[in-house]
Amino acid sequence: MASCTACPRLATFLAESRARYPGYFCRPVPAFGDEQPRLLIVGLAPGLHGANRSGRPFTGDHAGVLLYETLHAFGYASRPVSIAADDGLVLSGCRISNAVKCVPPENKPETGEIKRCNAYLQDELAALPESTALLALGGVAHKAVLMALGLKQSAYPFRHAASHSLPDGRRLHDSYHCSRYNTQTRRLTPEMFRAVFQQIQEEGPSP
Repeated sequence: MASCTACPRLATFLAESRARYPGYFCRPVPAFGDEQPRLLIVGLAPGLHGANRSGRPFTGDHAGVLLYETLHAFGYASRPVSIAADDGLVLSGCRISNAVKCVPPENKPETGEIKRCNAYLQDELAALPESTALLALGGVAHKAVLMALGLKQSAYPFRHAASHSLPDGRRLHDSYHCSRYNTQTRRLTPEMFRAVFQQIQEEGPSP
């Protein structure tokens, strides 16, 4: 995955980003956290000045503020703030990935890019323990998880705080994405986000 150039538009954008920001990670961003998690969180894609800079999902921009704060509150993260890939933060029982591994222009991956990158998510899901709960942050991540599992989108509609029982026994939970726009407009409040995690713990093993 580290040298993947399957999506020409994304590969070009990464090359441009490396030239413009030589200190940034500027590569496909790998998943972060426990390799045998009880919870896998799937986001959209690395942010230009977030994960694309730091090399860790949801680290370095506003999108990770509420996420890591909530993970710490529920016992998954060793600290409430993720600053850099080498800051010593540890996730226990939790792992974070993205539907698309490379930063897209304007944070908007195209449909073909989501489909091409889906093989990586499919491999990640196949390697998880059978009891791992899944949390999709936003509709794109939700659809990517279903695609990776070979499930029909129409059978599992995205809805904030929805909990879907999947054929393999896992549960897929949905939340609005913890983006700057969603949190600042109060489409997603800290209370709403914590309620999703409370639901996850009530329906499965707690950390």
